[in-house]
Amino acid sequence: MAEQHQEPNYIGVLVWLAVLTLTEIAVVLMGVPQLPKVILLVGMALSKAALVALYFMHLKFEPSTLMVIVFTPLLICTFLVFMLFPDLSATPHQTTTKTEHPGAKH
Repeated sequence: MAEQHQEPNYIGVLVWLAVLTLTEIAVVLMGVPQLPKVILLVGMALSKAALVALYFMHLKFEPSTLMVIVFTPLLICTFLVFMLFPDLSATPHQTTTKTEHPGAKH
């Protein structure tokens, strides 16, 4: 038989989602430097995604094995971003070839 749990406070979750959204808008409009802005926006987006998944998708009340299955792709994605980060910061290759007109004398 299914285990009963207390009904979540959906209005409270909605208020937190609205506050996080307004904070995201404020961060964008305040002129924060690029790196801190990206870190803040990604952090707030992950917080909002976690709130939606935990309360509206009822993952908070599921067994912990399901939580591991849900958050494994997030961990893999984070791992891949940090593994590929050196490639993103590499200097692009610039080819220096001479173009000659056909029939030009050497």
